Formats: sequence, structure tokens, C-alpha cells
Amino acid sequence: MDKTKATSGGLFENGKIIILINENSASASEILAGAIQDNDRGQIIGRRSFGKGLVQREMPLGDGSAVRLTVARYYTPSGRSIQKPYVEGNEEYFNEFEKRFYNGELYEKDSIKVADSLKFKTLKGRTVYGGGGIIPDIFVPLNGKHGDEATEMLMQSGIVSYFVFEQLDQNRKEFEGLNFDSFKKKFEATNVYVDKFENYLKSNGVSLNLNSHEPMVKNYLMAEFARQLFEEEKYFEIKLKNDLMIQEVLKR
Repeated sequence: MDKTKATSGGLFENGKIIILINENSASASEILAGAIQDNDRGQIIGRRSFGKGLVQREMPLGDGSAVRLTVARYYTPSGRSIQKPYVEGNEEYFNEFEKRFYNGELYEKDSIKVADSLKFKTLKGRTVYGGGGIIPDIFVPLNGKHGDEATEMLMQSGIVSYFVFEQLDQNRKEFEGLNFDSFKKKFEATNVYVDKFENYLKSNGVSLNLNSHEPMVKNYLMAEFARQLFEEEKYFEIKLKNDLMIQEVLKR
């Protein structure tokens, strides 16, 4: 077994560390989160990470295809395997991510099922778990309610960007002369663009009642308008204001 150890001369030996992870955090981000957690160096906030802990070597074949051969695995300092199990077959392995939606794991920490045999100890004796992915110290559910995933995914798709681009192309004079603060006040005072977006979806064959998701939809729309009117930074300033993970970090 090859072991690589860091030196004692790190760039950030002291200071508060908080790492955010979710179901899309994989590979290198999991290695870092696991090392910080096992050494009690900081707090991990969010949801269980993806579970990608294999090192693969690609070998090209003569017909242009390739074989990826697993040559190593990543483990955290306490000995936890980052890789999620695949002993039950390929179908079970690839459907594991989807199961997290259905079993409620993304909304309730208690829905994360880990065998007692996979208990490990951090440097200071805290209990952490293996079995695939990094389980955070502080759980934060998805924004919204269980069952809202379709709307959330829709609002993260390119259709929002296309809609906003067309609206600005048609009504740019409405936003001329506005700074960022006056833009936000103007947008927050009306639901006209939420209604227009719902009609836009219908015209593109998507039938979706946005009434019960209005705050989320409006936040996404306002953020996208801000990105196209101002800059990328303003998108995140609006979008992350209601983000539950960011709110949890600000409590620390």
C-alpha cells in the first residue's frame, strides 16, 4: 500500500474551516471533506456526498475504444472507503442516486441508512460512518419540499435563461437606468414575470402550475435577470440569499 502524507507546513494551519458538500460532490472534494472531518479540523455541512472513490487508468484499444481499469481506491485517514458499494450489480449502483430522492434522504438525516459495522472514529473520538460518500456533521435538506424536485430542476435548466433573454430583448427599456438595488425593488414588487414564465412554459409544451412554487420561481427568475443585466456575481447574491446551506454557515 502506498501512503502519501502532507507536511506540517500547510498554508492554512489555523482558522475556522467549513466545507459544504451535497449529492453532487465527488472524488477530490470528498477526499478533502473526509480528511478535514477525520482530523477534526473543521465542520462538514450539507448532505451525503456522491461516493466516487476509485482511481482508474484508461487503456486505449486498437479500435478506438478504451478500457478503464480500477487501480486504486481512496480512503479517509480513519480508514473509511469513499466509494459507494456496487456489489449488488450495475443497475443497483447507477440507481442509487435516484433512490436518495425517493427514500427521503435529501430531506431527512434519519433517512440515511448506514450499518453499525461501518462506524469509524475521528482523531478526537467522534463517530463517523463509511459505506460510500461523506456524511456531513451538520445535515441541511434540499431547499423546498419533497416532491418539488421537478420544478427545481426546471428552474436550473436553460429554459430560464432563454426566457429571460427574450424578455430583455423585448422590454429592455423597462430596466434602463436601474442600478442593482432599484432593480431588485422593482422585481420584488410584481409577479408579472412569474405569470409570463408560466405562459412561456405552456407555449413550449410544458404544463406546470407555479402557484405553489411562486417564491422559488420568482427567486430564480430575478437571479437570472440580474445575471443578464449586471454580472454573474449578482446572480449568486440573489440565489444564495435563500440557500439553506449558506444560512447554516452564517450561524457558525
